[in-house]
Amino acid sequence: MWRWEAKSKEAKGVFVVVHGAGEYHVRYKWITERLNEFGFHVILGDLPGQGTTEGRKGHVKSFNDYIKAVSGWLNEAKKYGLPVILLGHSMGGLISTRTLMEMREEKLPQMVILSSPCFGLFNKTPINKKILSLALNRVTPGLRFPSGLETGSGTRDPLMRERDATDHLLIKKVSVRWYRELDKAMKIAHENTERFPELPLLVMQGGDDRIVDKFKVKEWFNQVDLKDKYYKEWEGLYHEVLNEPEKNHVLAHMLGFVTMNLHN
Repeated sequence: MWRWEAKSKEAKGVFVVVHGAGEYHVRYKWITERLNEFGFHVILGDLPGQGTTEGRKGHVKSFNDYIKAVSGWLNEAKKYGLPVILLGHSMGGLISTRTLMEMREEKLPQMVILSSPCFGLFNKTPINKKILSLALNRVTPGLRFPSGLETGSGTRDPLMRERDATDHLLIKKVSVRWYRELDKAMKIAHENTERFPELPLLVMQGGDDRIVDKFKVKEWFNQVDLKDKYYKEWEGLYHEVLNEPEKNHVLAHMLGFVTMNLHN
């Protein structure tokens, strides 16, 4: 876990950023720098089995390992005594959702932002492969297979695509257990929306997402019963809305939501 602190003496709040599957903290350099410039501290770590963490890459024993990690980051953010904003992207959005469902009220952040959250996959897994994964999960849960993501499907930004092409820490294979835990977590998120806490929520979704199923995202959003929730679909943008060429517009929209809720 790392901390990047705002240079201004009067910080406005603390962002806890939860990255997506296969990636790690360095892909959030731009957003971290911008948030610091706008007066927010940033806490960001690598999820278990990804990036610089130890252990088998692309593998997790239980989805609870992710929840435990993010809960720890939120606890650290609370120590600043400032409003805490939880920002989860893709699988990080699913992890953030599941974490909030399990968290005690006094430990909750002040608001949550989900960026193209993984509430369903764009490329549906064939039923025969699902059945096979159930069997393999009992016998060889650590067996890994290609993630199946098309190169460049996350963002249209040529600079991001160029940097990703030479990054050996990006994960291209995932384990059977990882897939089963992801699938189970998505099901829990959809079937238990009443457990999502009463917090201001912003969902930012890429309109041309080729990784998560945007219709499943909207379905989850419509099910969750909150007084203060907003959904923004960015037409033509790929999965990583904060890494797209239009990212400055996305950032401005996100900060508008945060500012509005900080002053309520």
